Amino acid sequence: MKRGDTPVDGFRRTVLPNGLTVLSEHMPGVRSVAFGAWVRAASLHEAREKMGVSHLLEHMVFKGTAKRSAKQIALELEGLGGSLDAYTSREHTVYQARVLDEHLDVAADVIGDFVFAPLLRKSDLDLERKVVLEEISMVDDTPDDLVFELHNETLWGGHPYGYSILGTRDTVSALGTDDLEALHDRAYHPSHLIVAASGNVDHDALLGSLERTGWLVDRPRDASRLVVPPAAAEPPVRRHVTRDGAQTHIVVGSSTISQSDPRRHALVLLSVLLGGGMSSRLFQRVREEMGLAYSVYTFQSFHADIGMHGVYVGTGPERARDALEAIEAELAEVAEHGLPPEELVMGKSQLKGQITLTLESVSARMYRCAGVELYDEPYRTLDDMLAIVDGVTEEQIAEVAREFFAPERQTVVSLGPGGSL
Repeated sequence: MKRGDTPVDGFRRTVLPNGLTVLSEHMPGVRSVAFGAWVRAASLHEAREKMGVSHLLEHMVFKGTAKRSAKQIALELEGLGGSLDAYTSREHTVYQARVLDEHLDVAADVIGDFVFAPLLRKSDLDLERKVVLEEISMVDDTPDDLVFELHNETLWGGHPYGYSILGTRDTVSALGTDDLEALHDRAYHPSHLIVAASGNVDHDALLGSLERTGWLVDRPRDASRLVVPPAAAEPPVRRHVTRDGAQTHIVVGSSTISQSDPRRHALVLLSVLLGGGMSSRLFQRVREEMGLAYSVYTFQSFHADIGMHGVYVGTGPERARDALEAIEAELAEVAEHGLPPEELVMGKSQLKGQITLTLESVSARMYRCAGVELYDEPYRTLDDMLAIVDGVTEEQIAEVAREFFAPERQTVVSLGPGGSL
């Protein structure tokens, strides 16, 4: 076991009688704890006409409970030097805190209070709806965010993966407290929840904290899992959305594989080398050699049943076609030839360094704990994870490159002045 790694017995998992799953990882040498609750309900589980309801509920639980006002919720952890945050993703809604180890009970109590017992008052909804509408306007006014929304919509068509997590102005304006209460009744109960904690935390002490703060109470509700039809990407297309501005923003991408697919590691490694930093192929070619863009990078996401990868570039309208052609040339090159051995060695070193540095964070370790349950993965020590990266072969890289990176497979969405590329 290398220095800084956690032994396998430092990870613990318990399923409580009320259905709550609790995971923890002890990290010696720190004095903080990251504590989070994952709700298995998010934009993926919404009807089109209710788009944005999960995100709106995430906002609304912070507006107060019978025990705490919205201000008290905000102050209780911040007053101790801790932090409290939440977000809605495609598959999960997450509530998380980071606190000193001595304040674990407070974090568990605050999050448990607003997760299980929010007031969901109409007066609060009338105010918070305005906040979410402003958030939607912010995305609309930020083209390098909006182009990702447009690409998702184009890639996934009518499937919920193509929905906006924030919802639309029309859907958010139409949502009422009855919609929020229905979602809360269906999803916010122990059998749909995962609690994960990492840092200076003992698992038995964590269970004791949850018991003291009300998490072990049986809350009988509909325990059936929300079922979503499998996703299938639309046929690749090119779409341009005309909009005034100084830049054209382009996303090139396609569907890939699920979180549990073992090819994921080769795909991540290829993405790192293609556009994961200043030394990557795309950065060197598009920015350094050709001067076509300030920002160009790759990205990927993996879900329970499917995933996607892509490339983003922002460039002047007069250079947009050249930038797209340069990206497609690099995609074609890796799809046809894979990676040379020396480049693969460099990429493995880079990715292993990124993984190691990331896992120095208690929050990152908490996310790793949650992922064990969310995606039915085995717990892996840092050494295990680095060994997987070392085990990726040239043949595996070539396979995923051929299957997923060929230019003719990509959906291309551009946003900016002028016509299509």
